[in-house]
Amino acid sequence: MTVTERTRRTRWVAGSAVALAVLFAGAATVASARGDGADHHAEASAPRTPAVDSADAGFARDMAVHHQQAVEMSFIVRDRTGNADVRRLAYDIANTQANQRGMLLGWLDLWELPKAAAGQEPMAWMARQHDGHSGHDMGDMDGMEGMADSGTAYRAHDGSLMPGMATRTELERLRTASGKRAEVLYLQLMTDHHKGGIDMARGCASLCTVKAEKRLARSMVEGQQSELDAMAGMLAERGSGPRT
Repeated sequence: MTVTERTRRTRWVAGSAVALAVLFAGAATVASARGDGADHHAEASAPRTPAVDSADAGFARDMAVHHQQAVEMSFIVRDRTGNADVRRLAYDIANTQANQRGMLLGWLDLWELPKAAAGQEPMAWMARQHDGHSGHDMGDMDGMEGMADSGTAYRAHDGSLMPGMATRTELERLRTASGKRAEVLYLQLMTDHHKGGIDMARGCASLCTVKAEKRLARSMVEGQQSELDAMAGMLAERGSGPRT
């Protein structure tokens, strides 16, 4: 298979995964919303449709962007190494995060909310809503302190819009690396990416009001933590480790 054919196949797989996820997300969300209706007393204070500046909407928008970069990095490394373990991990991450991204975008469509809110900085929902977290499960606040307590939004730089996201410079390095060098760089970048994603997901698990979205956020924490452990082992096998 030529490089051009691999590139086309990669783009088709990534596009198909996102398209299918978006297609099914609406139906899944509607079913979840109907289920929430049965638990009327527990969720009586939660709005049926989140506001544009809510944690629910902010998380959906920001995590969709965050996930998109993980998908991009995963498909880059698949073409930069022949190592089966790294390629398998990259494939799993790309498929999982493309599916979750489709769900998040599907919710925004269902709520009739914009996928990019004018005047709202990425991550601002965590800093803004931390002060009003009363009534939420404080056990889910672990890992939010670095972002929420600062009271400020993340400062974007060189294309890195949110914590953990790779910069344009780092992505270019990944595109030009190969073999073990590409493997180590991908594992390090994805480790940082997962750490940032876990903090965001914990924020939603505490601050979001839509039950299905909170469940998704908790599953992200569990899944990405498992992958962090796996990547630490893979880096150690290559005589390296996470970046400090």
